[in-house]
Amino acid sequence: MWGTDTYWFDVAVATSALTLGHLVFGRFGEHLSPWRRFFKAVMGIGIIVGTAVFAGREWSYVLYAVIGVALVVIHGWWLPRNGVNGLTAEPRDRYYELVGVARRLPQSRDDR
Repeated sequence: MWGTDTYWFDVAVATSALTLGHLVFGRFGEHLSPWRRFFKAVMGIGIIVGTAVFAGREWSYVLYAVIGVALVVIHGWWLPRNGVNGLTAEPRDRYYELVGVARRLPQSRDDR
């Protein structure tokens, strides 16, 4: 019926991990343009699947582990140490200061 020995399985795992990451940590990328977020997602999936294709599925899972450790270090240690909640990116002004972007205020309809 279906098997896990195809590259489509690797694509499914990568997109599932990406979707989970966007659900949990999506607030951290709100300052990015939609095209930049799209390009980042496509590149991430391409790197994971490319690793599976050229180095083997085991190495793609090692890459998942490295990314997971980096997420734990950044969101569980570095951000709280610098005064930002690792799950909600609050306070937003402090988070924007840490990542080096100017705060983007929503545009009102009167400003257009």
